[in-house]
Amino acid sequence: MTLGKYAGATDTGRTRRRNEDSYVVAPPLFCVADGMGGAQAGEVASKLAAAAVEEVDPGGLAGPERLTALIQEANRRVYDRAAADPTVSGMGTTMTVALVEDGDVTFGHVGDSRAYRVRDGRLEQVTEDHSLVNELVKSGKLSREEAETHPQRSVITRALGTDPDVDVDAFTVDTSPGDLFLLCSDGLSSMIDGDEILALVQHNREDLKATAKSLLNAANRGGGEDNITVVLFEIAEDGADTLTMPALDTAVLPAQQDPPERKHRWGRVH
Repeated sequence: MTLGKYAGATDTGRTRRRNEDSYVVAPPLFCVADGMGGAQAGEVASKLAAAAVEEVDPGGLAGPERLTALIQEANRRVYDRAAADPTVSGMGTTMTVALVEDGDVTFGHVGDSRAYRVRDGRLEQVTEDHSLVNELVKSGKLSREEAETHPQRSVITRALGTDPDVDVDAFTVDTSPGDLFLLCSDGLSSMIDGDEILALVQHNREDLKATAKSLLNAANRGGGEDNITVVLFEIAEDGADTLTMPALDTAVLPAQQDPPERKHRWGRVH
């Protein structure tokens, strides 16, 4: 098995003034980071973390150890910058990273950005949210349905940059030809539910660029209350067509789904 098509896109959403999400499409590495902090601090944090994923060579490490090392370096960069620069003090970011390696996919994860796998017509969340509402659900104090509308659903319990070290969830999942993986910030998962995500992915399955655009549009139609970022990649048979879908670099969305006065920011981290 090998890496097949891939695509990524980000959008500011309908209520935020700037985009504090960053993402990486640098096969075999893929990443989504959702920054937080006042002024431009969230944007700084997510860019620093994403740059670490692209730039750092973890010295021969593989699998979970490699992603843990990458995320710890990203954490160090954000923490050190916050400590040295009072204008971004207290900033942080989520981070979900995927590495396609030897037919498997390894994840490194901190925060509430998510990774999903689509297989055999089913959508499965493969990461666990590091969030207050998820802790309440796990303890039985809140139902899944209540968690979806809880006023503190955006409160996270783990993030990069807030401490010198960070606890990283790192694990490997098996793959099958045809598996599609989706990384996303909570600007997607908090605006549309899993059934709609699956329906959109299935409808646009052969064109991941169209899939990414449709997910952004749907999150904006659902309210667009946060920045929205998606990264998709598929697993193919060895020797299969691995035509790539580049990161979206255009602000053009279907007019009937997005008012013309809206301005969007698309792109990838360099």
